[in-house]
Amino acid sequence: MSTARTRLAVALAGTAIAALALAGCASSDPLGDDSDSGDTADSSTIVIGSQAYYSNEIIAEIYAQALEGAGFTVERNFNTGQRDVYIPSLEDGSIDLFPEYTGNLLQYFEPDTTATTPDDVYAALEGALPDGLTVLDQSPATDQDSYNVTAAFAEENGITSIADLAGIDGLVLGGAPELEERPYGPKGLKDLYDVDVTFSATADTTVDELVAGNIQVANVYSADPRIKTDELVTLEDPKGLFLASNVVPVVNADIADEIADVINAVSAALTPEGLVALNVESTVDQRSSEDIAKDWLADNGLS
Repeated sequence: MSTARTRLAVALAGTAIAALALAGCASSDPLGDDSDSGDTADSSTIVIGSQAYYSNEIIAEIYAQALEGAGFTVERNFNTGQRDVYIPSLEDGSIDLFPEYTGNLLQYFEPDTTATTPDDVYAALEGALPDGLTVLDQSPATDQDSYNVTAAFAEENGITSIADLAGIDGLVLGGAPELEERPYGPKGLKDLYDVDVTFSATADTTVDELVAGNIQVANVYSADPRIKTDELVTLEDPKGLFLASNVVPVVNADIADEIADVINAVSAALTPEGLVALNVESTVDQRSSEDIAKDWLADNGLS
């Protein structure tokens, strides 16, 4: 029986159902083990998964603590691997809720999608998901390719958007070698924004080269902690040069309405700058996901 129907039956009957005792879930097999019935969640428990990626785990922990604060029983099934592992778990109901990224998830289901802007990607994703899965509100926060400049360069040239780079002479774009041939590389900049650049294959030294002034524009993931620690400015992309990948909760449709208010409030509060700051707390300050999530919820009035 679904979570929604279970709770409705409980309410109508006026009885209470106790949650089954659960073994520790953080270290459980992400694929599950049918022979270990002791790790099976009660039907009224919200099972939350995460990728084996510190930023994704932080978001999942925020979801978990927010739901617990609202009175839900939560099981954590974190570090569950890549999409080919956890998407089937979402589909069969062994995981109920998962923090995802709109563009990357859309490409998983529709590799040939032409959607790039946040709203178009979100709309296409809603239609691409398998039966039984849905998405709640997408967050302003992203984890995707982006173009960055130093704060000093942005102030000196009065730029906030990729479009503002047009007409600036002598721009050098740095990034992984393959960026030179990617549709969002030099050719895409010229075609979509009329921005002229020369290309430098800076790879792992991209941020260092940007800070040193050897390049003026850098291809950096939008949630990279160095955006904060090295005082970079992520340029807006109003025309959708990059595939938008906003943080988005993927959820079993049966429980979507029950948890929507809680999780949508989290999504609304999670900004691009806020996600970078959370990642700094993890990678630089070496704080646990539990402590990061607890403080973030309190700071945003959600605990």
